[in-house]
Amino acid sequence: MDKLLDSFAKDLNAGYPGTAIFFGEPMSRHTTFRVGGAVSLLAEPKSIEAFVWAVRELRRLDLPWMVLGNGSNVLFSDGPHRLVVLGTSRLDTVRLSVDSMIPGAGVLLSRLGNAALEAGLTGLEFAHGIPGSLGGGIYMNAGAYGGEIKDVVESVTFLAPSGTLRTVSGADCGFSYRHSRFEDSGDVILSATLRLRPGDPAAIRARMDELSRARREKQPLNYPSAGSTFKRPAGDFAARLIEEAGLKGVSVGGAQVSEKHAGFIVNTGGATYDDIIALMDEVKTKVYLNSGVILEPEIRIVP
Repeated sequence: MDKLLDSFAKDLNAGYPGTAIFFGEPMSRHTTFRVGGAVSLLAEPKSIEAFVWAVRELRRLDLPWMVLGNGSNVLFSDGPHRLVVLGTSRLDTVRLSVDSMIPGAGVLLSRLGNAALEAGLTGLEFAHGIPGSLGGGIYMNAGAYGGEIKDVVESVTFLAPSGTLRTVSGADCGFSYRHSRFEDSGDVILSATLRLRPGDPAAIRARMDELSRARREKQPLNYPSAGSTFKRPAGDFAARLIEEAGLKGVSVGGAQVSEKHAGFIVNTGGATYDDIIALMDEVKTKVYLNSGVILEPEIRIVP
């Protein structure tokens, strides 16, 4: 595998200069949980063309790989990982028109919210405080405070497992609560067209400020985390069930059920993958025993 990795990295850099390439890179540096061991190779192509070449070549070489956005909804084990990670952070262009924008998969949702504000476009206020990227947001239909990515996606351009570039309408993305067709299809999201509406910049700013205040007041932003740890169960809230089970503030090693918001497991310092998984298991077990509800993880786990 090492010779194939060296050859892949050399060819990628030769064909597409400027690609960032890191061997043995710790994922703790690239995830908001600040947890995760080293992967064999992390590459961050700076164009869609380079990204497409990299995916096709990895498939041809039959090397294990995955795509990573901002790492805000991912938990890596402490490794090491015999894995190539393709980061989307450099797919960060944004094109604007009168009532839409076309961002690359790596653009942060917070940046899109600000770009929409500057252009006087409404519809992305809910995304202003979400720490993920566009690609990750589409992948899991990210949302907050009554808004979801599905509300604004007109189309998505992606690389299919066949190696062909395709575009699908938002209506055909299979969006549901924290889910899209891309979780099951093997497609790689590259960019999207978002349909917005002209709005009053003052009103847009006021709504964004309101949501920012709510996040600061309710969420444990002072500790590393991956956001909400569990999906919202039908007709209820994970945080309420966790608190009702007496788990608020419970710790395993450096991992803790947040004392501020029970829906978050946070890294209070030095948390390991095993700490977080053990705490998640304890939460699931005690919530089930207390309420009969089986909580499902919202975060993506890379063991």
